[in-house]
Amino acid sequence: MDNNALAELLFPDSILTRDDIEARYPERSLPEGACVTRIGPSPTGFVHLGNLYNAIIAERIAHQSGGVFYLRIEDTDNKREVEGAVETLINAMSYFGVNFDEGATADGDNGSYGPYRQRQRREIYHVFAKWLVAQGLAYPCFLTAEEIDSIREQQTANKENPGIYGKYAEANRSLTLEQIQQNIAAGKEWVLRYKGTDTDEYITVADAIRGKLEMPRNNMDFVLLKSDGIPTYHFAHVIDDHLMRSTHVIRGEEWISSLPMHVELFSVLGWQQPIYCHTATLMKLEDGGKRKLSKRKDPELALSYYQQEGICPDAVWEFLLTVLNSNFEEWRIEDPDADYREFPYSIEKMSISGALVDMDKLRDISKNVICRMPAKQVFDGWLAWCGEYDPDFAALINKYPERTLAALNVGRGGAKPRKDIETWKQACDFMSFYYDETFTVSDEMPPECDEETRSRFFEKYIESYDHSDDSAAWFDKVKAITDELGFAVKPKDYKKNPDQFKGSIVHITNMLRIALTGHANAPDIWEVSHVLGEKITRNRLEAWTSENQSKL
Repeated sequence: MDNNALAELLFPDSILTRDDIEARYPERSLPEGACVTRIGPSPTGFVHLGNLYNAIIAERIAHQSGGVFYLRIEDTDNKREVEGAVETLINAMSYFGVNFDEGATADGDNGSYGPYRQRQRREIYHVFAKWLVAQGLAYPCFLTAEEIDSIREQQTANKENPGIYGKYAEANRSLTLEQIQQNIAAGKEWVLRYKGTDTDEYITVADAIRGKLEMPRNNMDFVLLKSDGIPTYHFAHVIDDHLMRSTHVIRGEEWISSLPMHVELFSVLGWQQPIYCHTATLMKLEDGGKRKLSKRKDPELALSYYQQEGICPDAVWEFLLTVLNSNFEEWRIEDPDADYREFPYSIEKMSISGALVDMDKLRDISKNVICRMPAKQVFDGWLAWCGEYDPDFAALINKYPERTLAALNVGRGGAKPRKDIETWKQACDFMSFYYDETFTVSDEMPPECDEETRSRFFEKYIESYDHSDDSAAWFDKVKAITDELGFAVKPKDYKKNPDQFKGSIVHITNMLRIALTGHANAPDIWEVSHVLGEKITRNRLEAWTSENQSKL
């Protein structure tokens, strides 16, 4: 076989050389130790938590080292591509604060190592495919889908490893140049296969997360180019990560079984392979055990779920950092006010067992994250979410911006700030009592406070109410009315002698809190009153006097 003639036959339009392509993508000028990383999602329209999980790892590795983090769209599978998927992906990454230095954008490419969409790099792949053919390392295969299915059935019956190799590849490997010419002239479709080696040799790969991996060397005649001339992931990954000068490849552990193919290609092409980092599968607890997160069963796998639920991006980042590095929580306790991007992330501290996605823990983290935010930051984040997912509530916030900001400041700050808000969606429910348009009484009054008690208390409370009172003067009046109605001013007195009192001041203040906010669990009554203003406060409390209580 004249391999050079075969290469010209298969790739007559490919006139560039390997050197031409290498010159187009020179080594990057970066500081010593700087890392170049990427994410390479497929544009299927489904952006999942694993995309963000790996993106955070790649972003941290690159930016902590002064390197480059880029986005490459791996769109080699045209059948799975969904229109608008690239924009969906880019928007999702932007929403969650993942910032790329270069790569694919909604408007094209940004950077000198593109194109960053693999279907646009066809010319590049063909240069290296032609070179492999000329070296006798690749050949055209004319097996039909039916013939491949038949081979698989035979291999299954013989309990052999599935694939095209050895005797199953021989018929196409041994075709003459003339036979190949005839097949092509007859319009037969072909794929380009790598010519594997029949060997019992093992290879060793150093994985930055998992340590030393040992596995059999590749012996498969795997596909390099599909029948449409577009590469498979295996071929495109090796070409692109070399030319884009990636130093680390972060991807899921499902790709470990493909490593022998990738190591083989890096070796025969004479390139240094990047450092592989195979991440753990995202898991969840169920029935006392762990299972892989499922696209069909688990809505929390989709990034859109976190957007729709209004789980703020900072909370998702902090949660994933706790999953990625076991020492993040300890760091957060020691540095409660530090930006999470200051955390010294380390690949070495990653677990190789399944990464547990605990939604209860995420919501607890979210409460902690939001309670530490300045009120204006909460205001902006909440309003932005409402603008997209709850326009009616966005209109309320915009109608009462000063009241809303003041409300968000209630209980904020200090050593133990309130943790009332866990998501922007839940904030709409919790904050609804600050607006007459959405105010409702959802909790029942304490049973110790019957209708007569309620009427007498609110009549006396309104009569003595002075909106200019400070919190101490206000509370003195509440205590005086409490005592007058036969309730214990000190809760411990009621606890010691319950028969001597109708209840305690706790029941009285809960009653007042429910009348004012609709909830027994709400912020400080005096602060809430001053956010609502005197008119709204009096209107809500007057509804519980004897004159109006029957209407409730």
